[in-house]
Amino acid sequence: MAALKKGRNASATSKPWRSLALILIAIVALTGGMFASGHTTPRLGIDLAGGTSITLAAVPEAGQESAINKTNMDTAVSIMERRVNGLGVSEAEVQTQGDRNIIVNIPKGTNSKQAREQVGTTAKLYFRPVIATELAGGGAAPQPSATGEPSADPSGDKADDTSGDKASDGASEEATDGSSVSATPSSSATAQGRAVTDALKADESPTPTDKASPSASATGGASDPDAKLQAAYAKLDCTKESVRATAGDGAKATDSTVACGQNSSGQWQKYILGPAAVDGTDVDEADAVLNTTSGAGWTVTMKFTGEGSKKFADITGQLAQKQSPQNQFAIVLDGEVVSDPYVRQALTGGNAEISGNFTQQSSQELANMLSYGALPLTFREDSVTTVTAALGGEQLQAGLIAGAIGLALVILYLLFYYRGLSFIAVASLLVSAALTYVIMALLGPTIGFALNLPAVCGAIVAIGITADSFIVYFERVRDEIREGRSLRPAVERAWPRARRTILVSDFVSFLAAAVLFVVTVGKVQGFAFTLGLTTVLDVVVVFLFTKPLLTLMARRKFFASGHKWSGLDPKALGAKPPLRRTRRPSAPAQTKEA
Repeated sequence: MAALKKGRNASATSKPWRSLALILIAIVALTGGMFASGHTTPRLGIDLAGGTSITLAAVPEAGQESAINKTNMDTAVSIMERRVNGLGVSEAEVQTQGDRNIIVNIPKGTNSKQAREQVGTTAKLYFRPVIATELAGGGAAPQPSATGEPSADPSGDKADDTSGDKASDGASEEATDGSSVSATPSSSATAQGRAVTDALKADESPTPTDKASPSASATGGASDPDAKLQAAYAKLDCTKESVRATAGDGAKATDSTVACGQNSSGQWQKYILGPAAVDGTDVDEADAVLNTTSGAGWTVTMKFTGEGSKKFADITGQLAQKQSPQNQFAIVLDGEVVSDPYVRQALTGGNAEISGNFTQQSSQELANMLSYGALPLTFREDSVTTVTAALGGEQLQAGLIAGAIGLALVILYLLFYYRGLSFIAVASLLVSAALTYVIMALLGPTIGFALNLPAVCGAIVAIGITADSFIVYFERVRDEIREGRSLRPAVERAWPRARRTILVSDFVSFLAAAVLFVVTVGKVQGFAFTLGLTTVLDVVVVFLFTKPLLTLMARRKFFASGHKWSGLDPKALGAKPPLRRTRRPSAPAQTKEA
């Protein structure tokens, strides 16, 4: 019998407790993290725990009734799904119902109000030049200084904008290309909004000015407001919600319009805005970034498309030559001004940074809106209902019963066929189950993973995949014993061949799960994700637990002696006697006659 090779492999086999200690430490650490996070159970999907269901109906715009078609509805579904999932709601369902409705299902445990705001933001996103602005009710609106130099604050109040996506901010804001930030935060309130980088710079403190004149010339090619627009602006009272909801209704992208926005002091401002200079679809990407270099705090960076970069460079170049407030442009979403930075110089790099009094949540919300673009249709919120989990609970109970029956049958088979070896298999299944549970519980608050019925099905299927890996290894060990080898050499010689088979099998399962996750949507992704996760854990458990544990057990007399209840009895396996080489008897020497 050939001796085992010395060196690295021999050292690994002689100290299997290292692998067992490693996986034990991992389980303890993950379990500790689970209890520390306060999430000791997996987050459940809407079919198991209930949640919020939102029904949105497509509203045809005048002269564009044909826009409600399958292509635009599918595009709207895709954008809504990305918006909601951008909040970490990975199990949210967005699907069409009929030819005009979209259903959005949000699991319990999610900030449904925040998700409704994201999904309900269905109007188009535009960048419009500001022609005139003032506080609602006729008061003077503080305007940012064109030079950006500090001036006295008449109110002396510190801005405290917690929403982060309103028309103005109380901190010094700057628009740069992201390479530098020169403004210093100030505690004085600014009525005009966030800056966009290296040229979009909000004033460090506001300077009260006279009431903005609605007849000021438009920026970026907008003509002077006509009498009808001036009349609408004069009677616009942005303090009334019903008025704000209808402000600018019917205005096209090429029209000047009126709009409302809220400043950092919670006061509503009204605007006259010129034609849209940049469309929301011209924004290629937007991210929330914590700027620690300049101390600007949370900012929103924007990257424009090729065409958008040219449009943005043109409009910022024109605005930079204007006086306040016409050196500002408003980011208008759903007819409301969410930010109105001003410009000092043209931004030609195709990148911009909006800075201001952002929180992490508010910057992520604005980045989400900018990044995922505008919906191709206008929607109204038809209904919002609470979904119960009664039916899902019954299905979950039936699924768990089926899983328990299947697991019991697997264990009974292992006990009957492998006897003592079944202890190692059952222990490995328990370790795999513990890892799966803890990781699923941690993935809920980490990435928003929610366990739904298909995911439970994937976990049940994984029982068979995991048991199959043990069977492959056990059978290889038995084959070595049948060849006449003792248990300890058989365990080590069987491992390389079993390892290849296990890795190939698990790779195929993981590849199938990955493809299924990519090409499907909704609940089926939950099945694919769980199947892929348990497949990876199967490899971890087999390498770090099953194999080392079998190595240790092979040193025990019960297994090493081939006890009939060990599952490794050489007689029961039909083992051949060890092959021994014998010398052939030499032929007797023949004497030769002389």
